[in-house]
Formats: sequence, structure tokens, C-alpha cells
Amino acid sequence: MLEKDIVASILRYLKTVPGCFAWKSHGGMYGVAGLPDIICCIGGRFVAFEVKTPSGKLTKLQETMISKINAAKGNAYKVTTLQEVREIVENLNF
Repeated sequence: MLEKDIVASILRYLKTVPGCFAWKSHGGMYGVAGLPDIICCIGGRFVAFEVKTPSGKLTKLQETMISKINAAKGNAYKVTTLQEVREIVENLNF
């Protein structure tokens, strides 16, 4: 499965989650380098997902961004499947 297919399946799922607003972050000259692929607010909590294929690896910049988000009391994750996202969302403590 391609990364873009995983992203699409995750976004479809997040649209069904009550109290969730999610979008795909696009890179480019006006974007923030290293920002995770999917950004969302779920029940008032900031959550971000960096999507990779099972063999994909985070860049140093992506690792740094995930660490910064988590240090700021947000929730940022590297995920490779829709199932991982489902488990994370189900286990968020509100």
C-alpha cells in the first residue's frame, strides 16, 4: 500500500470520529518543514500523525517535530496503518 493510500484511509476514518476536525498538511514553500502529514483536533486535543509505509523511516526533522509537539503537551505519532490510528484515537484520555 502506498503512503498516499494510507493517508486517505486515515482521513476517511477521522471524518467519522465525533468531535474530530482533521486535514492533510501539504509541504511546499509556504508549509512548515517536517510537520506531520495529518493534523487534527479531537475533543479539544491536538493530535498529529506522520504516516509512513511499514518500511518507511522518519527523517531527523520529522523526529524533531514529533518531539516538539509532544513536549508542548500535544500528541504526535508515527503510524503505518489505519489500525494504529484507530487504537490511538480509542485510547486518548479526555
